[in-house]
Amino acid sequence: MTRLSDLVDVRSASTRRAILGSRGTFWSAAAVLALCLWSSGAPSVLYPLYAQRWELTPAVTTAVFGTYPLALIVTLVLFGGMSDVVGRRRAMMTGVALIAASAVVFAAASGVGFLFAGRVLQGIGTGLALSAASAALVEHNVSDNPRFASSLATVSTSTGLTLALVVSGMLAQLTPLPLVWSYVVLLGLGTATFIALAATPDDRPVDAVQWRPQPLRVPAGIRRIFVIAAISVSIAYCVGAIFLSLGALMVRQFAHTTDMIVIGALLGVSSLAIGATALLLARVPARIAVWVGASLSLVGLSLMAAVAASGSIALFLVWCLVGGVAYSFSFTGGLGLINRAAPAHHRGATLSLLYLFAYLLQALTAIGAGALATAFGLGRAVDVMAPILGALCVAALVLAGVDMLVVRRVARAG
Repeated sequence: MTRLSDLVDVRSASTRRAILGSRGTFWSAAAVLALCLWSSGAPSVLYPLYAQRWELTPAVTTAVFGTYPLALIVTLVLFGGMSDVVGRRRAMMTGVALIAASAVVFAAASGVGFLFAGRVLQGIGTGLALSAASAALVEHNVSDNPRFASSLATVSTSTGLTLALVVSGMLAQLTPLPLVWSYVVLLGLGTATFIALAATPDDRPVDAVQWRPQPLRVPAGIRRIFVIAAISVSIAYCVGAIFLSLGALMVRQFAHTTDMIVIGALLGVSSLAIGATALLLARVPARIAVWVGASLSLVGLSLMAAVAASGSIALFLVWCLVGGVAYSFSFTGGLGLINRAAPAHHRGATLSLLYLFAYLLQALTAIGAGALATAFGLGRAVDVMAPILGALCVAALVLAGVDMLVVRRVARAG
């Protein structure tokens, strides 16, 4: 019979064999988050080329975009708590392998069906890796500041997205195979990340049982925090969905350019603003970040409507900057709230449930915006979606305000 001491000895031997330690695990998890967003953003600059080559409507383009969060949602429902049982490392490695496989499918695409298949693989891979990587950042935090993990998660995702947009635009404009080289880079990055994860210690819990799908749930005592965090992250994702699915088309229409470097650079301004802002948010309390994020998102939505009405590329740039700052506050604040509230043994499942709600709303936003843009035009689509997302921002402001009052009342009573 296997004794507990034997299990401990096995774990110790595994840890000694690992090339990278806890710090290596932390930075490998950050690389996983960057890879997830790189894979999500890589096709965004190329959507106009796909549409031109295969005569795709905006509805089809946004449906391709929306396939990713839908596949991710199904994965989170079935496998959201898996990393709590099998370990963060195994979950991340499986997800990264699927993301690398998606790069091969995209590079070989000969029709729109390949795009849907590639996005499904990306969604499943991200669904397995995202919450595991987010949890690993918290559990292997290299800083004494607990908010550093949330801030770095935002920096990592924005860095991955920024580089994906800029690099994809450059490769599409400068190379003879514009729809291939971006995915060759993605495949290389996925392979390198997988190797780094393989060099980290095995982190499967010693008392882990055999994993089986279980329904996701919010632990008792943190439900109010969970709702606020989920709405805050959802605001960032929903506005980002419109930007990533229709942004390249907006740039083409407003700037009257087909230069993929220009399109990628303009889209990269927003994600660059996300990362730059996140660097400053490690010192901002999560509740304040949520409130500021919702407020700035309302401003960003007003700018988005003004951009669609005026067709001004200068106003588009302002929207990119304001929207990026708003995204950073909303995402970092929401993630910071849930990271501190979720119990360690249930952190992976709790983060998975949060991402599930955020990606569900993102998918509905992307598909709805695309259908409206196809039927009534880009301006009408924005006119409809802006008030809906604005209501979500107002809900976040109200709930965050109520939560602050509750916290102050409890502090005074104590």
